[in-house]
Amino acid sequence: MPLIGAHVDQDDPLAHARARGAEVVQFFLGDPQGWKGPVIGEKTLEIKDSDVEVYVHAPYVINVATANNRVRIPSRKLLGSHLAAAAELGARGLIVHGGHVGAGEDPQKGFDNWRKVFERLEEQRIPVLIENTAGGGNAMARKLDRIARLWDSLDGFDVGFCLDTCHAHAGGEDLADVVERIMAITGRIDLIHCNDSRDAFDSGADRHASLGAGQIDPELILSVCRSANAPIVVETPFDGQAADIAFLRSKL
Repeated sequence: MPLIGAHVDQDDPLAHARARGAEVVQFFLGDPQGWKGPVIGEKTLEIKDSDVEVYVHAPYVINVATANNRVRIPSRKLLGSHLAAAAELGARGLIVHGGHVGAGEDPQKGFDNWRKVFERLEEQRIPVLIENTAGGGNAMARKLDRIARLWDSLDGFDVGFCLDTCHAHAGGEDLADVVERIMAITGRIDLIHCNDSRDAFDSGADRHASLGAGQIDPELILSVCRSANAPIVVETPFDGQAADIAFLRSKL
C-alpha cells in the first residue's frame, strides 16, 4: 500500500495531516503566485520530526524554460531557494511545473534552459520532481513526446517525475497506459497527484475535482495509482480530502 495524503495549507501542515488521516503531505513555503523566497514557520518546522512524509511544491510563477530573462533568471533563483528550504525540512522532493516557451519559439530552447538549471545548481540534496501540466501550446511537459525530449536534455541529473492524473487527462494523455508510457521515458514516477478533472479530456484546463466528482472514471485513477506504486497526494478541495484519502485506502 503506497503512502496516501494530501496537499495542505502551510500554516500547520502536521495538524492538517492528522485531521485528514494523511501519511504524507505537500504544501507551499510561501505565496504560490508570488516571487518572494520560502518561509519556514514554527508550525511548519514541527513536521520535520514527525512520522509524516513531506513534499514541497514550488511556486507556480516559476518558469525556467522561458527565453524571457526577466522571468527565467528569477525563476532559477526561486527554484534554488525552495530546493534548499525543502531539503532543510527533510522533504522527499520539490515539485515544479515544466514551464513553457513562447508561441512560435523553438521548444529546444526550453529544454536547454532546463539543463542550465542543474548545471548551475550549487547544491542539490533532494530531487526536483517535474510535474506534467494540463495546458499550454508550447509547454515542456504537457505531452509525452515533449517530456521525452526534456528527459534527454536532463540526462545525468537527479530529476524525478510527478504524475498528475487531472493534468494528464486534461492534457490529452490516455490514463489507461500513461504509467507504462511515462516509465519508458523517465524510468521513475516519484509521486502521484491524484485528482479528478472538472473538464473534458484534452481540454487543457487545470481544474481539479474530488475523486468521483469529475470527468475521469475512478477506476482509471485507481489503475494509475496501482501501476505507479508511488506515494499519493490528493490536491482536491480541502473539505473533501479526508473522504478522498479514505476512498483510495479502501480501493487500493
